[in-house]
Amino acid sequence: MNHTTPTAVAGEVSVAEPVAEPLPQRFETLALDPKLLRAVTESGYTAMTPIQAKAIPLVLAGRDVMGAAQTGTGKTAAFSLPLLQKMMKHETASMSPARHPVRALVLTPTRELADQVANNVKTYAKHTQLRSTVVFGGIDMKPQTAELKRGVEVLIATPGRLLDHIEAKNCVLNQVEYVVLDEADRMLDIGFLPDLQRILSYLPKGNRQTLLFSATFSPEIRKLAQSYLQDPITVEVARANATATNVEQRFYSVAEDDKRAAVRQLIKTRALTQALVFVNSKLGAARLARSFEREGLRTQALHGDKSQDERLKALQAFKAGEVDVLVATDVAARGLDIADLPAVFNFDVPFNPEDYVHRIGRTGRAGASGLAVTLVDRDDVRLVGDIERLIKTKIELEPFELVDDRPRRAPYRERERERSDERPPQGDEAAPALPPEGAARTPERAAREPDRFTREPERAPREFDRPRRSAQAPTDPFFEKPYESPADSAEKPAWDQKGSAAVAPVRGLSPNIRSKRKVASLLGGGSKA
Repeated sequence: MNHTTPTAVAGEVSVAEPVAEPLPQRFETLALDPKLLRAVTESGYTAMTPIQAKAIPLVLAGRDVMGAAQTGTGKTAAFSLPLLQKMMKHETASMSPARHPVRALVLTPTRELADQVANNVKTYAKHTQLRSTVVFGGIDMKPQTAELKRGVEVLIATPGRLLDHIEAKNCVLNQVEYVVLDEADRMLDIGFLPDLQRILSYLPKGNRQTLLFSATFSPEIRKLAQSYLQDPITVEVARANATATNVEQRFYSVAEDDKRAAVRQLIKTRALTQALVFVNSKLGAARLARSFEREGLRTQALHGDKSQDERLKALQAFKAGEVDVLVATDVAARGLDIADLPAVFNFDVPFNPEDYVHRIGRTGRAGASGLAVTLVDRDDVRLVGDIERLIKTKIELEPFELVDDRPRRAPYRERERERSDERPPQGDEAAPALPPEGAARTPERAAREPDRFTREPERAPREFDRPRRSAQAPTDPFFEKPYESPADSAEKPAWDQKGSAAVAPVRGLSPNIRSKRKVASLLGGGSKA
């Protein structure tokens, strides 16, 4: 059911503008099984997104598709629903693993995206007999092996862990009919090309339908993808590398040391309930999360150095609203569907401009509005220029006025002056002012002021008033003597005296052997008893 007019350009077919017949906008208009439609309706979806309306008919027709759409527009359903529909002919209630071979393979670049895609596939296939599972690194292989041995039709995996299972002979891919590369540009860009080539070598060489879905496609990625696809159709529902129109993008010029305070101020002034903060390094994510935690924000960090269990728990806590700020690296920039996320902060400008499109795509999903704030230091001007050329939009840097509401300490001199005013007078300051000279000495004054010529009786010194004297060690009278020069002494040293330390040469020895040197007795010389 093709409602578009494809045109071939250099071995690649692009979908032109729709013709007179409108594209289906509701799932009921597609040739989907009632079990799948029921699951879609229970998920709350009735109308299709543009990428779903264009891609699903092409996949059902058996064509290879390269789908490019803005992030958050339902790419997962665009390939999972038609593949489940095509596998319904293999549906069986048999418990035998041989009746449930792997027929669809979905590869993703990150563990979080693999887990999310697996959850969506299970949701759509919950009323069918089709089985699905997910395998990724960072966790024990034994539960994954048990699921694979039980038999699955849909396998979602990351390349590294899938190769581990293939080498361990836990899964067989000789009956795979459909291959999906989700976030394909990232897969090939971060060095998964050798792993993909190894995985594809295990697949059958016959008719295989291959789908590539991503938010961005660079010309280099297109050339590499053509080796995997046969006569592909490119489906683009928006300009290439375009950002979502419902996301408010703001670029603020902020110094590096003021970025943390700027994020905190924007969260407060905009009354944001949650925020996703992206940084470029794992160490920076951990440090920034600890800083926000000390400032009273419920914060979690999400990066590659954390175990898979910790990453999943942090993501679940953020989705459940138990965490205010999630500080993450680009492992959270791809495909994660976080409902009603109000804002995304680029604490660090991404090195790769394509990552900017994926980062801000975490907000404003499913038609909702969102806010994307990028904090730009003077060293990030070149990176901002790369983003500007990618999205083909002029970026205006706005100055950010930082309002420091923290309590400030008074200057040092003012603090010293206040401290001296509050301190009670001591010493001479405590003495009352002297009356003018010649004034009469009244009885009250005499009772209040002692006579300056009357001396108080001396008290006996107490034990603790006496100065403590350190006990002197006993001295040796030898070391108290003055130095005497050897020239003043008529007595020769012991080693110069005849017959003392001189050792007569032993007869019979070779004349080449020298006699022993004279050594002072203090150094071990002289005769030994």
